[in-house]
Amino acid sequence: MIRGLAAAAVAHAAPAALFVPQLRTPKLAGRGDPGHVALTFDDGPNPESTPQFLRALEKLDVRATFFVLGRELAAAPELGREIAAAGHEIAVHGWDHRCFLRRSPKALHDDLTRTVDLIELITGTRPQWLRAPYGVFSASALVSAHRLGLRPVLWTTWGFDWTSRATPRSVVRTVCRRLNGGGTILLHDSDVAAAPGAWRSALGAVPVLVSECRERGLAVGPLREHASGALRGLESGVEVGRRVERAGR
Repeated sequence: MIRGLAAAAVAHAAPAALFVPQLRTPKLAGRGDPGHVALTFDDGPNPESTPQFLRALEKLDVRATFFVLGRELAAAPELGREIAAAGHEIAVHGWDHRCFLRRSPKALHDDLTRTVDLIELITGTRPQWLRAPYGVFSASALVSAHRLGLRPVLWTTWGFDWTSRATPRSVVRTVCRRLNGGGTILLHDSDVAAAPGAWRSALGAVPVLVSECRERGLAVGPLREHASGALRGLESGVEVGRRVERAGR
């Protein structure tokens, strides 16, 4: 059990470490309006955990972007509708939590297509954003994103909230190390690719992080409200593709 959790933590952290903020282009990292912070969640929706995040965000009067897995959304379509009805943005994290580098171009495109179609069918809105599991985009993923009208985006700061050792305090401390205006926060509303129950650390951190942003005079919201000219102009261009291919070797 311990070995399994350790392996999951390494698998989650190691590929994404290739995309530390200093190495990313501002566009790919999710840099936007300097007076705004984008709040994003990955790996849901999950019937046990996601509703608790929705309640917390409602109390805070905050909307966020949820990067969903198609497989999880297919298993809980009513929860997907609830997320959208609450005013949150739903985006694509893939069909399941598998590294894009391990998929053939056709299989990956088919999975992304059916995830996009499912989101549109359930919510009535076509998604705008794509975030790769583990933060690793392949060249074929970027091509598919362009074909599907999706904008690839990662994050500028995250909470390491998927490990068994994570606590609300550790998540706040880790996020705040790189928290600034125009940034994008990554948290997880599900433990589908994390230690069991790890999402509780993110849930406890959310009110503190929102308060911290507001004390700094920063608005908090979804990526759609975050998009400055830099993010609106984001395309899966050659420069980003080269960087991703180098990092993925």
